[in-house]
Amino acid sequence: MSERIAPGVVQIDTLLGGWERVTAGFLIEGDAPVLVETGSQSSVATLLAELSSLGVGATDLAGIVVTHIHLDHAGGVGDVARAFPNATVYVHERGARHLADPTKLVNSAAMVYGDLLDSLYGRLDPTDPSRIHVLDDGEEVRVSATRSLTTVDSPGHAKHHLALHDSESGLIFAGDAVGVRLPDVGILRPATPPPDFDLEQAIASLHKFAERSPSGIALAHYGLVPDPAEILVEAEDTLRSWAEVAEKAWQEDRDITEALETAFGIPEDADMDPVARERLETLSGVHSNAQGLARWLNTRANGHGHVH
Repeated sequence: MSERIAPGVVQIDTLLGGWERVTAGFLIEGDAPVLVETGSQSSVATLLAELSSLGVGATDLAGIVVTHIHLDHAGGVGDVARAFPNATVYVHERGARHLADPTKLVNSAAMVYGDLLDSLYGRLDPTDPSRIHVLDDGEEVRVSATRSLTTVDSPGHAKHHLALHDSESGLIFAGDAVGVRLPDVGILRPATPPPDFDLEQAIASLHKFAERSPSGIALAHYGLVPDPAEILVEAEDTLRSWAEVAEKAWQEDRDITEALETAFGIPEDADMDPVARERLETLSGVHSNAQGLARWLNTRANGHGHVH
């Protein structure tokens, strides 16, 4: 399933786990078309069928960009690169080695996801290092004579996170840097997973997006969100609120997950489709966010925080 969300921008539902409107990829059309996000390895068949129906032949795709190397965004890279032999694979410098040799990444994902790794996400096949291009902050990926995607280094969710600003539509493809907002749930939830969530960096990244005055923000989870300026303010407020609750619990030696669940969890009796709830908890669950916040608090307390 795909829909045009701006001139020359097609949003593709990559159907993670067969779930609709949970994971998106974006095809930017031009002489040198570029795919932003492959989705997971389990989504590759869906993605390739969709690209084929959009008329993108095996030799047509010029670029594959991932905002970061978490498996729900980049798990399909090896397979998609094989299917499109002319495409350059673009990634943050801190993610490049993991695309070339995914062993460490997949092993750590197996520890986090357990059985879900194979049943929901799949793994990650290696990409030939000669096809990988490391993106610097502010670098441009050309799509046509009049269109390019500018890289915005945006750590916080992960240290290997970058967003892309489309010169023609004005959209920012924000990966997970703004959070998770599933259309079927309608609330914006922060994405603060371990191991390298960092509050100050995450907020600085939101400010970088705001300075660019995007016409819209496209989230990997999921799609184009309403009013970009408002959503960036909401994303910052949400991050600060979650961090505040986590920090208070941490200082008082209380369980951070429980504190966050009490403050932000969706009540059991809430009028919400159980499938929508499961999707949200899988992608941006309180437990995972609590682990990331706890790790950030511990790291900061041990003086290994980031130097400003």
